[in-house]
Amino acid sequence: MSKKRTSVLPYARSAAMALVALLLVVAGTWASWGSAQHVLLSKGREHGTLTVTGCSADVCTGRYDPEGPAGPRTDMTIDRSVAVQKGGRYPVVVKPDTTELVRTGWPGGLHAWLPLGGALLLAALVIGGGMRLPRLAWVSASVGGALLVGTFFAL
Repeated sequence: MSKKRTSVLPYARSAAMALVALLLVVAGTWASWGSAQHVLLSKGREHGTLTVTGCSADVCTGRYDPEGPAGPRTDMTIDRSVAVQKGGRYPVVVKPDTTELVRTGWPGGLHAWLPLGGALLLAALVIGGGMRLPRLAWVSASVGGALLVGTFFAL
């Protein structure tokens, strides 16, 4: 009776692809968390409304009107993106100990998680092609695509 030899290469390929997919998702989550934490954990932080009056290459500025008795300020900034346009009024939250603002609500939350949506789409290619798990790849691609499309329509 002869012993059947099994190659290690398919298992090594799957393990390497799993690490790449995991790295993509972790990197997307890390990139998103910088803004998303302020939207998700906004209780106890200063809220208000920003009326954008001008934008430079990187940031937009305008009149920030905080909720409560504090008066309006003009030294606050928000990152420039397709989600912020001159003349727009946006609900925002202040990043602690800074003059930076982040959009709140559904549009702000979805915009903050955009890097994760892109990472899920890229991970779907690795999962489907490298690991040969098409169902899991379709789930990852569907969640990432839904996040991107939802953000597009919310903004």
